[in-house]
Amino acid sequence: MREDLEASMWLAHHHAFGQWVGSVVDTIARSFHHEEGVLLLGRRDIAGLIGPADWVAAVEAGFRAAAEGRAAAPLPMEIGGSGGAFHAKGAALQLDRHYVAPQALPFRRPGRAALQLDRHYVALKLNGNFPGNADRGLPTIQGAILLCDGETGALLAIMDSIEVTLRRTAAATALAARHLARPDSRTLLVCGCGAQGRAQLRALREVLPLAQCLAWDRDFGRAQQYGREEGAEAVADLPKGDAADVVVTCTTATEPFLGPDQVGPGTFVAAVGADSSAKNEVKPALFEAALVVADVRAQCAVMGDLRHALAAGVDPGCVHAELAELVSGAKPGRTSPEQITLFDSTGTALQDVASAAVIYERALARGGMRCIALAA
Repeated sequence: MREDLEASMWLAHHHAFGQWVGSVVDTIARSFHHEEGVLLLGRRDIAGLIGPADWVAAVEAGFRAAAEGRAAAPLPMEIGGSGGAFHAKGAALQLDRHYVAPQALPFRRPGRAALQLDRHYVALKLNGNFPGNADRGLPTIQGAILLCDGETGALLAIMDSIEVTLRRTAAATALAARHLARPDSRTLLVCGCGAQGRAQLRALREVLPLAQCLAWDRDFGRAQQYGREEGAEAVADLPKGDAADVVVTCTTATEPFLGPDQVGPGTFVAAVGADSSAKNEVKPALFEAALVVADVRAQCAVMGDLRHALAAGVDPGCVHAELAELVSGAKPGRTSPEQITLFDSTGTALQDVASAAVIYERALARGGMRCIALAA
């Protein structure tokens, strides 16, 4: 009898202790709940929450939502600076079941949905774009993203924009490559060997059987460093003809350098660097020779390489489709192996809000992220 009583008391004691521990853990978990604070996500946080394939899936979801009328992104606002400019880009996104679900994560709190499929998100990104920062040892592009609840207006998260801008831009190229590049593309030429050039190579390796990468930069030393770090072959002069199956331009050039002479039959070109009205990488003649797809036609017409092509007299009808139309199947991509295809990428906030939503949901699922009670 005494042994039974002692066992009963021991169990009661440990049950009470377990309840106390549970209440403490629950209190800590609630302290990080998004309703009590705004999540603060740095670049390392973001890199640990979302992988290469996830970026492409998120960006695809954003463009698909736009095609289905579940997303909207007004034209960006540009604010001049000294030696650069600030861009403010915003978009709204209504999620549905096409959206990418988060990967299985350890330490997911009980009762937390993997992804809120019917949620309305709004994101606003402010980026500073200062080409001279390379000489200062600073990022060319940096800023922050505000992610909000589209139904209540509540601020949900503040996150670094460097990682998002790099990865979602490269993901859009990879997504376009699925529709516009030859499936057997093996050689890539990267023009511009900065951070975006690295992101582009890594993203394209996820969707194409690349076996060789050529690296070109106006600063040959940067091309050599890129080659050592990324396993690429640095070239001093811009190759001509059919040297590459895929060409990506991600420079800060204001004078076009890529024309029909630098591409061969069947080449896929991703023009990424011209993300402001002053920048220009692609010659108008290449627009006339290629099947052209814009990420957002109206945006490319005011701040992409398309802007300069139109100013030179190229027919506005040269734009075959927007990327959302390819993703939704409304229009076809490449129609023959010999066709030259051109993707004019200016970077839309659709990519930002779709990516930020995945990052936020995964941060909630993992738990333990930093937060701040701005409204307290």
